[in-house]
Amino acid sequence: MPIQTVNPATGTLVRTFEPLVNEAVVQRIALAERAYAKHRVIPLEHRALCTRKLAVLLEEERDELARLITLEMGKPITAAEAEIDKCIDCCRYYATHAARLLAPDMLRVEGGQAYVQYEPMGVILAVMPWNFPFWQVFRFAVPALIAGNVVLLKPAPSVPQCAMRIEGLVRQAGFERGALLSLHIGVDAVEAVLSDPRVIGATVTGGEGAGRAIAAQAGYLLKKTVLELGGSDPFVIMPSARVGDAIAAAVESRMVNGGQSCIAAKRFIVHNDVYAEVRRGMAQAMERLKIGDPMKRETEVGPLSSAHALDRLEGQIRACVAAGGRILSGGSRMVGSGFFFEPTVISGVPRTSDVYREEIFGPVALLFRASDVDDAIAIANDTPYGLGASVWTESPDEQQRLLNGIETGMVFLNSMVVSDPRLPFGGTKRSGYGRELGATGMREFMNAKTVVASLGKKR
Repeated sequence: MPIQTVNPATGTLVRTFEPLVNEAVVQRIALAERAYAKHRVIPLEHRALCTRKLAVLLEEERDELARLITLEMGKPITAAEAEIDKCIDCCRYYATHAARLLAPDMLRVEGGQAYVQYEPMGVILAVMPWNFPFWQVFRFAVPALIAGNVVLLKPAPSVPQCAMRIEGLVRQAGFERGALLSLHIGVDAVEAVLSDPRVIGATVTGGEGAGRAIAAQAGYLLKKTVLELGGSDPFVIMPSARVGDAIAAAVESRMVNGGQSCIAAKRFIVHNDVYAEVRRGMAQAMERLKIGDPMKRETEVGPLSSAHALDRLEGQIRACVAAGGRILSGGSRMVGSGFFFEPTVISGVPRTSDVYREEIFGPVALLFRASDVDDAIAIANDTPYGLGASVWTESPDEQQRLLNGIETGMVFLNSMVVSDPRLPFGGTKRSGYGRELGATGMREFMNAKTVVASLGKKR
């Protein structure tokens, strides 16, 4: 696959890059190894200082970086600016709290002292997607770097310039040369990188196929992996909910990044008593959204990321209709240049159909009826994925049953699912395993070393 920037709003080729040859990749791995030897022993306070400097650089270059995101993957400019702001917040959160998050865990033992201390592990391969080309990298790389690890970044081939800017910003912030290096390589070259003994593990955000391949190889090599592979998140609305608020949040959640987000709500499970109101409200709200040039500030919905993504989404819509689904709004690709698709609401897709089992990555909401809370839980769990869920009810009994009954890595009550530096992020089932963010995510690629001093003669 070529490594190139194609503007999704126009379909025009902007820039092409040659993939790194094997010799250059080996040199970069060696540079990362040398950087780790120095970086890991630098005092935490200094790494935190570099992270704060990184936040300042992002602030200074915010407008330019946001335009680069929009150019490479089509996100509306206001959303791209918000993505940079989120990276700034991530830097400042970990710079402030890293010492607390990495503090030893003291253990109660008789006859001595024991604790668990957290130490960096080494060079980590990060296989990252295109949909949040800065945030996806920062939410892993910032805690990894401040903890003393170093990163080899394999970006999606459609966002090479974003990856290069991230590498430059990390170096400019004062981190060791080689602490974060971008690898512009094809999928076929990832196996060799992971096989290198200097690479101790990998984190993957992307498709299920890539996750399976890397996890299988890493398992054979006995290397740690964290996988975030997407989802088909349920959004449950019960009669006791504030239905107007739920509808507004449902549309916002579905349309995050034009629907191209792993944690975007995708299946809307609505109780019979409010189904008609929600169906009407969502269809009307989707039709009001402003679609167009993502560089214009009034635009709310930009293009899909690529021609391939557009073709795949169109095929999934046809499959929904063929299975018995009814289009309530939208449903078609838009005429003209660029990879635009109408915001779409579909009802009545049978749960027995193949398309029901798929993740739909685009501005398409699927509506389902539920007769009661148990039915809602059954529909929510009727998926191979388990990333996030949003549940809307004011009933304490329903709240507990939904929060405890839905099989997912994250559940948000009366709010949409979001990622936040303070909160562990990740899923279950075919959405992957392991966590990013929070103390849990920060410690994924750290050696939890148990230290015991003088327990006496007891054996």
